[in-house]
Amino acid sequence: MNNKVKKIAVIGLGYVGLPLARLFATKYSVIGFDINKSRIAQLQKGVDQTLELEEALLKSVLKSENSNATGLYCSHESADLQTASIYIVTVPTPVDSKNQPDLSALMQASRTVGKYLKKDDIVVYESTVYPGATEEECVPVLETISGLQYNKDFFVGYSPERINPGDKEHTVDKILKVTSGSTPEIGAEVDALYNQVITAGTHLAPTIRVAEAAKVIENSQRDINIAFVNELAKIFNKLDINTHDVLEAAGTKWNFLPFSPGLVGGHCIGVDPYYLAQKAQEVGYHPEIILAGRRMNDSMGSYVAGEVVKLMLSKDISVKNAKVLVLGMTFKENCPDVRNTKVIDVISNLKEYGVTVTIYDPLAHPDEVAKEYGVRNLKVLKKETYHAIVLAVAHNEFLSLNFEKLLEPQGVIYDVKGVLGSRADKRL
Repeated sequence: MNNKVKKIAVIGLGYVGLPLARLFATKYSVIGFDINKSRIAQLQKGVDQTLELEEALLKSVLKSENSNATGLYCSHESADLQTASIYIVTVPTPVDSKNQPDLSALMQASRTVGKYLKKDDIVVYESTVYPGATEEECVPVLETISGLQYNKDFFVGYSPERINPGDKEHTVDKILKVTSGSTPEIGAEVDALYNQVITAGTHLAPTIRVAEAAKVIENSQRDINIAFVNELAKIFNKLDINTHDVLEAAGTKWNFLPFSPGLVGGHCIGVDPYYLAQKAQEVGYHPEIILAGRRMNDSMGSYVAGEVVKLMLSKDISVKNAKVLVLGMTFKENCPDVRNTKVIDVISNLKEYGVTVTIYDPLAHPDEVAKEYGVRNLKVLKKETYHAIVLAVAHNEFLSLNFEKLLEPQGVIYDVKGVLGSRADKRL
């Protein structure tokens, strides 16, 4: 990379930003900025509560001052950003209660960067957005706050994040990176920058809009495929056919795609399709398949709850005031991330049937769960017995549990993830 890259600033040190900042810090001087003061205090001690980075790996790049030396300096003071020449924005872009794109964090990050933007600086966005958002929404904020002119005084790139939370095999450096820039020359510079640290290589998209579109269709495609097998699960359940046996048989064909039924949450698959749908509707097209897939996957929480109740009734278990243990609150296995978890839909629907629900997840943070969803999550399982157990998330810790000691006589086990085999009375 050319000599003008003196310092990189990564704005947002969550599941995406921290691993990326750590990676760049092996070759550059990096400022990691986050508005969460407690998060910064933990990171300065080498503690990452997202569990994406082990303490030794994080500490290997940490530095205690905002110097030009290689390494990572973590800060909640925005003034520390003024010495950077490359700004990489990795803040969350969720949807609101009406499934509309929420760009508030992205706009705030753009205003923050705009305060310190200088001539010839480059701002790279990694947050998921709909096609056109970077140049239509973010760039005007940068221009207004900085007083600089786009593609004359400063430049922009887009390189969509592909982080898979909890995955220790497909880490950020081992996932091929899509890059783009606001001019061909800037695209080449952004691509060269990421090529310094991404061992899997890069793909330079011709425009920012192409890179933005590529991001949203990656997860929309997965969402639609999972919706298909979720519908299959509902059909085969009525036909008294084991869905997993069907998928295993069909999977013997070389070009059959391996997807499994389940709850679809998290910050990508359950969100990105709404970003694409929103933009499609703005230009006068109503997306049918994309939204149909979303409706199917959003319905699975209530479906699972209903199946659990049916299973209890088939065993003559009185549903009213029955004790149900839900195992897992995060959106996926072996990860503490509870953002947009669909387990809450299962819990809410079970409560509507009048059951008493206990939630046990040793990875989810109780305070975060309480703040986001208003329910209590246990990190240590009590010595109680339950009329039903719902395995909602396949954490490794759950696979070795002694379910017999947790169940009341005639108690039942419902396996959402299909990992318990014969130990479960029924699985999705």
